[in-house]
Amino acid sequence: MQDQFRLTVAQAKRLIARGIRHHPDVRHALESGKIVITTGSTNAYIYEELSGERIDKSQFMTGNIVPSKGIIGTKRPATKIPNLVIVKGEPKKDLDWLTALAGLEPGDVVFKGGNALNYERKQVGILIGHPEGGTIGKVYPITVARRAKLIHPIGLEKSVPTDLAEAAARVNRPADGFKAGNPALWLSPGEPFTEIEALKYLCGVDAWPIASGGIGGAEGGTWLLVEGTPEEIANAASTVSEIAGEPPTLD
Repeated sequence: MQDQFRLTVAQAKRLIARGIRHHPDVRHALESGKIVITTGSTNAYIYEELSGERIDKSQFMTGNIVPSKGIIGTKRPATKIPNLVIVKGEPKKDLDWLTALAGLEPGDVVFKGGNALNYERKQVGILIGHPEGGTIGKVYPITVARRAKLIHPIGLEKSVPTDLAEAAARVNRPADGFKAGNPALWLSPGEPFTEIEALKYLCGVDAWPIASGGIGGAEGGTWLLVEGTPEEIANAASTVSEIAGEPPTLD
């Protein structure tokens, strides 16, 4: 049996956040380990879902891409919400995330968003503007050395047709015409987690993106075909219906 669902970008972020808590590594970390949620638009939804606290999501974003001129709702807030550490399911706002990062153990989980996704190749690209590698520059070496899990919650709206390994090689090489301020591109080996995985973990359905884009608030949206048993399809329809009223990430 099959059905089709349309998701705005904000609805997709909420779906990813609800689905990711069912990832087996995340469930294990919630029970007996640590989770580090770094700032980002999709991660702001994960912050809410895992902490049970509603936040001003604009305060939990760094390095996000917004229109350059004349768009209401794109001003960066003066107050910032720091990266969140969760220990055995309990948010620890008094625990510095760098301290938690230094103490990562096998089975702990770190969430870091991304800027580009090649889903077929399971590639995630991250734009790097900071001269020391930004958040991923801090996170990646420790997750590898400590055998922790690096997960990239990322919506299908960030899909690109490019082989990101080739793109990174081109972007990052010294070249004539290099312009100071243009970011580098970090190709991460972390695990991408999209709407496809969210629907699989939440409802058991298989999902395929079959169209994207829109207008009137559906810009960047995704159209998904889902297949499964009648019960799984009904569960998916109910899940999508629950997030139908999700407002835009930035009003």
